[in-house]
Amino acid sequence: MSDPKPQSEVVPPPEPAPARSLDELLAEAQAKLDEQRDAWLRALADAENARKRAQADIAQARKYAAEQIVEDLLPVMDSLEAALGAAGASPDALRSGVELTHRQLRQALERAGVAEINPGPGQRFDPHRHQAMAALEADQEPNTVLAVMQKGYTLHDRVVRPALVSVAKAKSAVENGTVNPISDSNLESN
Repeated sequence: MSDPKPQSEVVPPPEPAPARSLDELLAEAQAKLDEQRDAWLRALADAENARKRAQADIAQARKYAAEQIVEDLLPVMDSLEAALGAAGASPDALRSGVELTHRQLRQALERAGVAEINPGPGQRFDPHRHQAMAALEADQEPNTVLAVMQKGYTLHDRVVRPALVSVAKAKSAVENGTVNPISDSNLESN
């Protein structure tokens, strides 16, 4: 008896997919291209709409940026109108009304981020915050503030108006007494 050899089973090769015509492949590629183009156009339109919305929001913000400060200034306007309408008021009453109005205005400006620049005498001159209107010989150290002619103001650390000040400068040698103006010792010898 002989061993029968196992026969290997023959597996038929898979049948190739039916060949598609070039027209079908071209139509499929064209459909994908159209789909991608439509998606690209939609994304482009969405980006353009977002840009237009952002521009409109910026325009609105600019248009109504002063709304809060206006709301804070309206009581000041009301106080000034009341003071103008108080023709028969006493000077003391008018003064207290003006002081109240001044306080209201100061508070409104502080809420808006406005701060005063009011250097004291002897404070170092700062060209970024002060504007020298006069340089006067004084007993103080040179480049220090002698007097404030007009207060300055900042808006969130940006100088809106510098303080107008007079600044000390060094006394001349004649006034200091270090040089005798009548003496010939300062003349050049030839």
